[in-house]
Amino acid sequence: MKNLFLLFALVVLSSCKAQQPQLVWSDEFNGEELDLTAWNFELGDGCPNLCGWGNNERQIYTKENHRLEDGKLIITAKKEGDRYTSTRITTKGKHEFQYGRMEARAKLAIGQGIWPAFWMLGTDIKQVGWPASGEIDILEYVGREEDMVYTTLHVPAGHGDSAFSKKTKFEAIEEGYHTYAAEWSPEQIEFFVDDQSVFIYSPEDKTNEVWPFDQPFYFIINMAIGGNFGGPEVDDRIFPQEFSIDYVRVYKL
Repeated sequence: MKNLFLLFALVVLSSCKAQQPQLVWSDEFNGEELDLTAWNFELGDGCPNLCGWGNNERQIYTKENHRLEDGKLIITAKKEGDRYTSTRITTKGKHEFQYGRMEARAKLAIGQGIWPAFWMLGTDIKQVGWPASGEIDILEYVGREEDMVYTTLHVPAGHGDSAFSKKTKFEAIEEGYHTYAAEWSPEQIEFFVDDQSVFIYSPEDKTNEVWPFDQPFYFIINMAIGGNFGGPEVDDRIFPQEFSIDYVRVYKL
């Protein structure tokens, strides 16, 4: 009887291990500098092709508004004279993923006009443009709406103000670090905050109009200031503000 119990326990343990997601890539931000084999900087104000980064944002992106400290990537938004500065990085052309669990652990910046985000764009964006490329917004936070987390998908059939989106209330989400994730399969995309499911997108007829998600996507981490979504008003008294990312991880489901 004892041997049967041990055998059963081993089978259960083996099954549990088999169901664990497999880590396929991560950046734990443990170095002294950003890993430029994994990340690119996007600089400036988006001009000439996408002034205000397509959203009337106020910030200029630089390489200087970030640092690695204590195993964290810290992006700092500043008001410097009459201009706002921040940092935006991507994995475009370096690390691109199709399906899996996309996850980051982060601590939000706060205040009117702040707009930190962890999101993804389709790798064919130069060929087909936006929103045909698709966009997966795993985390968006706008400082004027306390305790709220946005998770959103932009597709040809619904983008911008008409995107497929869910706003979820989390008391004191601004305090400490929280985990933001999207589990993406050929059937659906499900969003999580601290492992709580907040939004599932699963169109039945997956045409390109509603499902441009059967292709690789790349990550973007940034903190915008103002803009159509983050603003328009900005409270200059809040600066500087820090958006801190503990890690980014990708798991095979």
